Order: sequence, then C-alpha cells, then structure tokens
Amino acid sequence: MNHRLDQILYQKEKLLGKRILLFPLYLLSLPYGWAVRARTFLYTLGLLKTKRLSRPVISVGNITVGGTGKTPLVMALSEGLMERGIPTVLLSRGYRGKKGSGPLVTDGQNVLLSPKESGDEPFLMASVLKGVPILIGKDRFKSGTIALQKFPVRGFLLDDGFQHLPLHRDLNIVLIDSQIGFGDGHLLPRGILREPLSHLKRADIFLLTKAEDPEACRSLESTLRVIHPSASIFHSHYEPAGLTRPDGKFESLHLFKGTKVFALSGIANPVYFSSLLRKCGMEVAGEIIFPDHHLYTDQDLTSILLKVKKVNWIVTTEKDMVKLKRLPLDPLPLLSLRIEMKIWEEEEFYKRVMEVFR
Repeated sequence: MNHRLDQILYQKEKLLGKRILLFPLYLLSLPYGWAVRARTFLYTLGLLKTKRLSRPVISVGNITVGGTGKTPLVMALSEGLMERGIPTVLLSRGYRGKKGSGPLVTDGQNVLLSPKESGDEPFLMASVLKGVPILIGKDRFKSGTIALQKFPVRGFLLDDGFQHLPLHRDLNIVLIDSQIGFGDGHLLPRGILREPLSHLKRADIFLLTKAEDPEACRSLESTLRVIHPSASIFHSHYEPAGLTRPDGKFESLHLFKGTKVFALSGIANPVYFSSLLRKCGMEVAGEIIFPDHHLYTDQDLTSILLKVKKVNWIVTTEKDMVKLKRLPLDPLPLLSLRIEMKIWEEEEFYKRVMEVFR
C-alpha cells in the first residue's frame, strides 16, 4: 500500500466518494474473507492440526494491519516476566528476513544474525533485550522445539501470533490501537481487518494501546464486550525513554528539549509518532513520511537531505533506524526515539498473565 491509501483505509468513517473508489477492493475482500473463515473452521474441526509445546505459549498479536504495538509489548512482557522469575524465549516469523539463515537471532547474550538475515523487528528486539533468546522461522513449533533443547525455557512469547493457528497457545493477547480501532470494519484489502471481528472470541486479553486516557476508550470497550464478554481488557500508552544515535550511543531526552527536528517514519501512524516527539518537548518542523514497512534506498537519503535544511536533527523510529543503518548515513543528523510500553493496570495485567505458569 502507498501512504495515501494507508491513510484512507485507517479512517473510521469515509465519504461516499471514497467508498465508491474503494468498491473494487471490497469485491476482492469477499474471497479473502471466505478463505480466512474456511481456514479457521478447519482448525476448529481438527482437520488442520495444532501442535503443542511442552511449555506455556503466550501469543501477542492483532486483528488489524499496521502498528498496534506488538514489538514494544513483546519487549516489555519478556522483561516483566524475567523480573518475575520466568525466563522466556521469543518466537518470531522474521518479517522480510533472508531465507537460508539459521533460526537463532540471539542466544540472549550475542546477536548472531544481521537485520537482513533476521528481519528488522527480531533484530531490534535482539539488540535491546538481554537474556532473552530469539528464534525466527515460519514453523514456530519447530523453532520452539529447538529452543527447548538449547535453553532453560519456562515459557514462550509468540510474536505476531494471533493468526498462527498451527501452534497451540495458552494465552492470546490481542492489541488494538485505541485511536484507530478497526477502521470502518472491513476486511483486507478493502479495510484493515486481517480477520472478521467475530474471530476475536479466540482472545483472552485485549490490550488497548495509545490510550493516553483510559476513560476515552469506553466506546471501544463496549464493542469488545459485545463480541467477547469474558475477555480481560487493559490499557497502555507509550513513554519516550531516550534517543539513540546510529552508532548505538544513547542520549537523554532533556538534551533535545526545544530542538527543531524533522520526523522521519515509515509506519502505519506517523501522526502519532510526531505527537510523541512534541511530548518530549521537541519542535517538529516537518514530517517525511514513507509507506509502512518501507525499505529505504540511497535515493531516499538524497530526497531526505533536500527536505531537512535548517533543522538540528532528523528523528526516526527504532524500526526505521534498523533499515536506515544499512545505508551510508554520515550526511544525516539522525536519531531514533526509543519508546517503552507502559500498562496502566500493570499489576492486574501480570496477575492475569502469570496464571498460565501455575
């Protein structure tokens, strides 16, 4: 998707002209929906088999495309469980990773694969997390079996796992962007839903992200309670933690308060990213926006340099920095913003999570 189409699809309400424009995509969404429902039904009947690992599996996923905060939650959850005496292994498919590389991204101490080999998000998590082995591979039961042979595993975290039905999970956490919700409720490619909303009944926990004020989420909560009355609902927000240079040097936020910056991102919700920079006290002079999951090129760097005159810094996301670091960045005054996910009801959330380890 290009950025302009992304923005249209994420809108909760669309004018008649946009609905007419999107009608061909609606026709394409019909066979997609039939295929998704048929696949789920076959797993429900047992005609497609689900395998079970010998340790609890916690899935972190979503039902929409775009950034709902899976990576920040997986990182926070792995650290939170370690603090509670539960060492975990992270299983990821490895988005856009290079085929043929080994499954082990990190053994918890050393990063063993490059971003190109592992995929951007597993590499980012491997760079930040310590003591958490990360394995990639389409067959996550196989990855989990390898991990059981190598590490003292108490549990597994399944990254982007809500749709990964071949592996049994003991807890399904579904993230929902509280600002976007489900768009206007249509399936891909007409809307942003990866599955029909009725499939949310597989979830055990709903975590509403970007919830600066949990009270403002009541309408979305009401919708969720109609779909799945027994699921637990929690709220989270992002807390900026600092800035990182391309060489990995970490900088305190207060050093950049009042600084004029450009916001550079290739994510689903660039407006929210800019709001985080303003929350840090920076002056956002402009935005450079690429499509979600954009792979940057030398030509992109040339274009960026032409747009960022008279600013002190360009600030990007950690995910984008992983991709940008593959290029010669010397001319760019580039920083990435590190964010941490904070759960408003943290004690109650972990009490619910820890139930699977009893």
